[in-house]
Amino acid sequence: MNGCIFCKIVSGDIPSYKVYETEGTLAILDINPVAKGHVLVIPKGSSSSNIFDISAAEWAAVMETVRIVAIALEKALDADGVNLIMNNREHAGQVIFHPHVHLVPRFKGDGLKHWPPGKYVQGEAVAVKEKIRSVLIG
Repeated sequence: MNGCIFCKIVSGDIPSYKVYETEGTLAILDINPVAKGHVLVIPKGSSSSNIFDISAAEWAAVMETVRIVAIALEKALDADGVNLIMNNREHAGQVIFHPHVHLVPRFKGDGLKHWPPGKYVQGEAVAVKEKIRSVLIG
């Protein structure tokens, strides 16, 4: 285990509030919650740092845990919805370089805001779509 806080939580070196656990994943309360019940889902034993290098199998396990915990959050907290958030790389807001998905329970009138919507100028959406497709289909 390196200096990664999530690795230390998985190994038991740092205490946490475990919400749910599988063989390959761990769901814990965020100690600095955006909302009460804010949960982090992490892969155990991962050598990856974000979505760009996580294996398909680890990603599938994380997403299944996210699905299960999101359903539980909504029911247990009587939430009006749940945001799923994953920051990937420094300029996207990633602070801990171990894959993790935030589940943030939402409540009507909670005051949390979404990012502001933007717009494409004439023809820009087609150009952006083509750039993405060229990478996907080669």
